[in-house]
Amino acid sequence: MGHTMTPASTGTRLKALRERRGMSQEQLAQTFGFKNHQTVAQIEGGQRKLSAEELVTAVQAFGVDLDYFTNPFLIVGEARFSWRRRAELEATDLDAFESKAGEWIGAYRELCVTTGRGLSPVVHRLNLTRFDSYEAAEAAGEGVAAFLELGSVPSRGLAEAMQEKLSTLVLMVDAQSGISGAACLVRDLGAVLVNRNESIGRRNFDLAHELFHVLTWDAMPPERIDDGVGSGKIQKRIETMAEKFASALLMPREVLSRHHEASVDYGWLNRTATALGVTSVALKWRLVSLGLMDVDTARTLDDRLLWNNGSPNGQDAEVPPLFGRRFMTVMGAGIEKGQVSVRRVAKLLAVSIDELGKLFDDHGIPRPFDM
Repeated sequence: MGHTMTPASTGTRLKALRERRGMSQEQLAQTFGFKNHQTVAQIEGGQRKLSAEELVTAVQAFGVDLDYFTNPFLIVGEARFSWRRRAELEATDLDAFESKAGEWIGAYRELCVTTGRGLSPVVHRLNLTRFDSYEAAEAAGEGVAAFLELGSVPSRGLAEAMQEKLSTLVLMVDAQSGISGAACLVRDLGAVLVNRNESIGRRNFDLAHELFHVLTWDAMPPERIDDGVGSGKIQKRIETMAEKFASALLMPREVLSRHHEASVDYGWLNRTATALGVTSVALKWRLVSLGLMDVDTARTLDDRLLWNNGSPNGQDAEVPPLFGRRFMTVMGAGIEKGQVSVRRVAKLLAVSIDELGKLFDDHGIPRPFDM
């Protein structure tokens, strides 16, 4: 690996570890044998390096691997995550998955830089706060669909446009049942993870919903876990804004007006939702929001007949390949340029070397190594 850790990243990790263990800077200074906590503050702030001896002391005191401080792919202490999950999922399972996901995002960021692809320092933000109306969130969704030029089926080009124009990595992952997706923010990069085993309508909705969080994080930080249960009033409002945004982005008024018919029945809802890559239930409520259907009519339509867009065997059997073409292209470039070994990438993605080769094939990328 052609990379040396910066004092800032080592300091950030030390601080994250100290805070996780509930230690003060004074207590950590005693562990290192420093005269006062100022030295710890300097290390955590990136103004002073940890010496080799101090690194060994830290590893022993906290009982972590040296890799915790030296692995350039880790984004410990600098990444913010927000997960959509059902309440019954164990927190420890989520912690383990978050640390794995963080390493994927960190590897992508690191290899973009070391292979000369670079990352855009320009970060897009939506001019919205939680004091804005739901209508404003919908208008923002329509505006983003137009800005990204998503055309007549916005869901189809959304993931690619997010990566191309909004510096937001999209990863299709196998998440435990109960996790539908996550947003993550780290320096110079946003990321959205989507559980690839969900139905296509659900995946697209999660993608648009998490994009809202990436674009409004500073003004409306989401909770680390959105399970719809423990959220207070403010968080519930933010989540509803995200839903409204996602709905408008995937189903802009102008797109729906092309499909709209005078009498909307189950057949029309299921056909149109399938064509747009959304769920029929989401389409129904979007029509209400646009004033194209009244609430009473919407309530008389039985959601059970809209389940899976009216298809008895599920909405789509096709699961997209793991991770994503852009992510795998960067992994391949890293291998080709000698920035990372084949074995390291296989270990990172928890696959065998054979399976890694097949992953490149699945995305139509030439294998960067001989099998």
